[in-house]
Amino acid sequence: MRKISVTLIKEKLNQLVIQANTDLREDLLAALKQAVKKEKHQLARRALSAIIENAKIAKKEKLPICQDTGMPVVFVKMGSEVCINGNITAIITEAVAQAYKENFLRASIQTDPLLRKAKPAYAPCIVHTDIVDGENITISLLPKGFGSENKSRVKMLNPTASLKDVEDFVVGSVKEAGASACPPYIIGVGIGGTQDYAGLLAKKALLCPVNKRNKDKTLAGLERSLLKKINALKIGAFGFGGNNTALAVNVQTYPTHIAGLPVAVNISCHALRSAWVTI
Repeated sequence: MRKISVTLIKEKLNQLVIQANTDLREDLLAALKQAVKKEKHQLARRALSAIIENAKIAKKEKLPICQDTGMPVVFVKMGSEVCINGNITAIITEAVAQAYKENFLRASIQTDPLLRKAKPAYAPCIVHTDIVDGENITISLLPKGFGSENKSRVKMLNPTASLKDVEDFVVGSVKEAGASACPPYIIGVGIGGTQDYAGLLAKKALLCPVNKRNKDKTLAGLERSLLKKINALKIGAFGFGGNNTALAVNVQTYPTHIAGLPVAVNISCHALRSAWVTI
C-alpha cells in the first residue's frame, strides 16, 4: 500500500489549475496552426491567427486563455493500492477552490442554481472518481466554460436508429450551436450506457488527443465522417465562415440496454482547457 500525502495532492492540483487555464494543450495548438494553413477565408484565417496569438500571450504571461475560467471538472483514477488520509473529493474540492482564488481566476460557481441569490463562488467543483489497479493517482482537470457547455445535447434514440441517425443528431447539435459557442470547436460524443453516462462519455472524449483517431476502425471512420460534415456547415472560426467549424471529433462508447441508444454531444470552444498529472 502506497501512502500519498494530502499536501502533495494539493500542490499538484494548484499546478494543474494554472496549467489548464493558461497553457493551451500542444495538440490543440498544432491543430490550430494546421487550420490556419488550410483556411482560405480571409476573416476566418485572421480569427484563427488571433486565437493562436492569444494562446501564446496567455502562456507567456500566465494569464487565463479566456475570462471564463469554467466550472472545474476533475477526473480521478485512484489506484487500488493508494492510501490517503482523507476524503479525496473533499481534498480536491478544497484544493481547486484555493488555487482558483490564489491565482486570481474568476469565481463562476453559482451555489444557488434556482434562485441564484448567492454570490459567485470558487466551489464546489465536479469530481468523477474511478478505482483502477496500481499505486498511483492520475488527476485530469477540465475547466469547462459554459458558453459551449450550454450548447451540449443528449438524445435517447431508438435501438433501431441507424449510424446516419446518430450523425444527423451530432451534426444538428453543432448547427444549432452556430457561432455562439466560439468555434472552431472540439466535439466530444458519447454513445451508449445510460442518459447520464453518455453525457459523461462525451465530456471524457474532450480529454482525448485531437490529432489521434479512435483505435476502433468503425469509430475512427465515424469521427472522420462527423468532422467532414460539421466543417461542411461553413460556420467557421467565430462564425466568419470557412472550412474550420471544428478541429476534431472524438467518440467514446459503452454497452447499453437493448431497448435504447443514448447519444450525447459535448461541445467545447477553441479554448479547450485541460491538464493532467500522475502522482
